[in-house]
Amino acid sequence: MNDALQMDDARRMDDARHLVGSASRLLILTGAGVSAESGVPTFRGPDGLWKTRRPEELATPQAFQADPRLVWEWYGLRRERVGACRPNPAHEAIARLTLEKGGARLVTQNVDGLHELALEEAVAEECSSDESRARAAPIRLHGSLFWTRCTVCDHRTLDRHPVDADSEASLPRCPKCQALLRPDVVWFGEELDPEILESAMEAADAAEVCLVVGTSALVHPAASLPLLTKESGGVVVEVNTEPTPLTEVAQLSLRGRSGEVLPRLLTVEP
Repeated sequence: MNDALQMDDARRMDDARHLVGSASRLLILTGAGVSAESGVPTFRGPDGLWKTRRPEELATPQAFQADPRLVWEWYGLRRERVGACRPNPAHEAIARLTLEKGGARLVTQNVDGLHELALEEAVAEECSSDESRARAAPIRLHGSLFWTRCTVCDHRTLDRHPVDADSEASLPRCPKCQALLRPDVVWFGEELDPEILESAMEAADAAEVCLVVGTSALVHPAASLPLLTKESGGVVVEVNTEPTPLTEVAQLSLRGRSGEVLPRLLTVEP
């Protein structure tokens, strides 16, 4: 076991706060564990369509081509359930930090839009500038449930409306060319957007500290980002409720729920 795990909780927290607070270039990488505390259903949850179909049977280009109505019905259900969730203290702490700390970047694997919602609320509360807001915007590795992409012209649209999946004729259509829209998420068998991945890798390579929160560290290439930081001479700090494959390479691992740990950890020094 990593020697850092033998340190008492208070000492680990103090050391982590020092590392994160003193870093002029900080990368925060978040996974599903951050949003679980907001009540976001897990990808393999037992409700609705997920009882009878595996996500892999619905979240693929082949499934969409075969039955776009069924796929949109499933994503409509996910939108409805996620749309009822609110950012938790972890989202809020990250939003405040990325607004106030110029060298902090957020990369997320989550598609639930809660980081963006927390950012909007923090901007309104802090009266932040457009420049700060743009800098704090998360890099979404896997897309968003609330964005759509045209299957023909690739036009992207923010869409928080309920999905009418009663028939194929009622499915969302592109405002530019009227072709069928699809959820703007990365499906099984698809590559990540090269520009988005490049931005994430550049942030990881430049980071002095990579703070990894609520991710299983099993899904690549996201799981490779902290390793890139470490290979470039940076430090990895992990926050999770249980050990992950990253625990052994992290300089510090904090055990606990992200909504409880991050408000204590992410404080901007005056």
